Amino acid sequence: MEKKENITKNIKAPNQNLEVLKKHFSNCFDKNGNFDFEKFKKELSENDIDFYKESYDLDWLGKSYARLLASDEATTLLKEDEAFNRKDENKDSENLLIKGDNLEVLKHIVHAYYEKIKMIYIDPPYNTGGDDFVYEDNRKFTVSELQELAGVDEDKAKRILKFTQSKSNSHSAWLTFMYPRLYIAKQLLKDDGVIFVSIDDNEVAQLRLLMDEIFGEENFVGQLPTIMNLKGNNDEFGFSGTHEITMVYAKQKDLSELNYFPYDENELEEWDEDNKGYFKKGAPLRATGAEDKREDRPEMFYPILIKGEDVCTIEIDEFKRLYNKETKQFDDDYLLKLKNEYENLGYDFVLPLSNSNYGRWRWGYSPENKKRLKSDIIIIRNGGGITLYKKQRPAIGDLPSKKPKSLLYKPEYNSGNGTAEIYKLFGVKVFSNPKPKPLIKDLITIGANNDDIILDFLAGSATTGDAVMQLNAEDNGNRKYVLVQLPEPIDPQKNKTAYDFVKKEFGKENPTIFEIAKERLIRAAKKIKEETIETKISEKEDETKELESKFDFENKEEKIKELKKEIESLNNQDFGFKIFETTPIWEDYDFEAKELDAQTKLFDESKLTKEDIKALLLTWKTYDGVPLTEDLTIYDLDGYKAYYAKNKLYLVHKGFATKNLKSLLEKIDTDKSFNPTSIIAFGYHFESKNLREITENINSYSNKKNIDIDFITRY
Repeated sequence: MEKKENITKNIKAPNQNLEVLKKHFSNCFDKNGNFDFEKFKKELSENDIDFYKESYDLDWLGKSYARLLASDEATTLLKEDEAFNRKDENKDSENLLIKGDNLEVLKHIVHAYYEKIKMIYIDPPYNTGGDDFVYEDNRKFTVSELQELAGVDEDKAKRILKFTQSKSNSHSAWLTFMYPRLYIAKQLLKDDGVIFVSIDDNEVAQLRLLMDEIFGEENFVGQLPTIMNLKGNNDEFGFSGTHEITMVYAKQKDLSELNYFPYDENELEEWDEDNKGYFKKGAPLRATGAEDKREDRPEMFYPILIKGEDVCTIEIDEFKRLYNKETKQFDDDYLLKLKNEYENLGYDFVLPLSNSNYGRWRWGYSPENKKRLKSDIIIIRNGGGITLYKKQRPAIGDLPSKKPKSLLYKPEYNSGNGTAEIYKLFGVKVFSNPKPKPLIKDLITIGANNDDIILDFLAGSATTGDAVMQLNAEDNGNRKYVLVQLPEPIDPQKNKTAYDFVKKEFGKENPTIFEIAKERLIRAAKKIKEETIETKISEKEDETKELESKFDFENKEEKIKELKKEIESLNNQDFGFKIFETTPIWEDYDFEAKELDAQTKLFDESKLTKEDIKALLLTWKTYDGVPLTEDLTIYDLDGYKAYYAKNKLYLVHKGFATKNLKSLLEKIDTDKSFNPTSIIAFGYHFESKNLREITENINSYSNKKNIDIDFITRY
């Protein structure tokens, strides 16, 4: 029997919750598909699940509208940049850069990449008031349509429509923007996947509640202060701002396992540990360099008393007698008297000497420093003498740690480094304040393994893609990236340098951020190959030659073989990417499923171009679960071109005749690698009699061979 589908204008994220309910609680649905909630509650209650009478919920004006957007149909098709993708460096790449509104793109790729993404990183608008975030929406609903679709009353529908068309930057506007994107993004994550979101104080509270609602409170992993400017930003009120926040949630926390940072075990050997924590030998306590004499800083000249491991100093009244502030003279006779008294008590009497002259300590005499002498001094005894050193405590990020800390900091995370990285690639400042690559590399190290897919659907300048390539080059990984970036216009008033650069260098009359992201990936790949890959290959080749020149030794051949394999792997690193973009569905494409049987010509297919058919085919195959990086196999069915992937055969061209049907059935019969379980035809390119003929023959063949092949007419 022929099946009919209206897919082209009905591409949206699947409702997995409904599918789970139908699978596990099919008895709670009636014959019309309606869900009996009371029956569902009763069944759960029998399994000792209590229903709370009170609940806590995040609500805002646009919430029902945001939910609608998450489940609403896409208004676009996908098309490929064939010229770019067929270049040698890109044709076999599994990396993606997709141009378009990220909500539209997420709806397109959710079927092909459902539960295939290990890690998501996004750096959304912070909604500071100065980052130009406003909520814009080109979807046009009438009040009555919104009432029905969102399940709200007339007054609320009017308020929502007014709000969505007002270019607001309120908290409600930001939440309405974020909700549908995060909702679909969750479906893309593998069960053990994780999402990292950069944010600052403006929306961190809202984001936490939103993530709790979408991912579940039980899947919260961390709200990590991330030091981006250790000097501090003095523009903020009250406190000098040094950090942003990295919010981390798991898809299913009980299945997730975050990675530790790799480091050399020898890095910890230089550190010792006491009751205050880790330390290593720092600078000598005796001051050196300019102004290191006791006359320069009299308050820093005093004896330090040592008995065994106990360290202290003289009393305050004794210290005051050592130096006369009025005459500015030191009482060396009294100093000698103190030395004799304390040595008789068993103390070592240590003074800050500088080339046999009296110098000074780095710390002054004070109650606080007397306490520090007990805990923060290292005593070195050598040849009867004693030298004192400060204990150097680790600064933030200094101490190696396998397990990532709940405060993220390295000097390389400085926000200015991201700008500097872009400048090095382009020679001009084409992007303001991108995230620094070392931070994204570390997040990827924590959240993904060597062969995982990393998604960034707010790609900006493509730092995430750059970081993936750099990590792969360093550890010989095979990570893949999927980046999505809106062709957001570059404002010539706010960034004339970037505007002029893109316009001149790339010949773009309307420069966009997408062009910067694309070019960064190209230039970063070239830089990484030259600076990292070629260097490593050269080192491996030298090592191989050295081993080959040596006499036989144990495992020689195995080691040489391993080195050659590493060289081959380095040469095969994926530094390319493929480009796709969204494009509007054709004008007047108003097919409605309810009119399928009316045999009414609703659309003039004659105006479709070759490129239109390619976009249709690409959109369909992605909807059917074929990744964008996987090409369809072309089969010649006696002069008719058909397309095949994942047991689906697409017939999208005109002219399919009886001889082509015969060729198709023969191909199925004789080619064991050709096993279509679904044959999908573009309904507008087939006459009704052709569709009936195909359906009858496919059904007959299926019955004869005792196999299942669905014939689907799709619009």
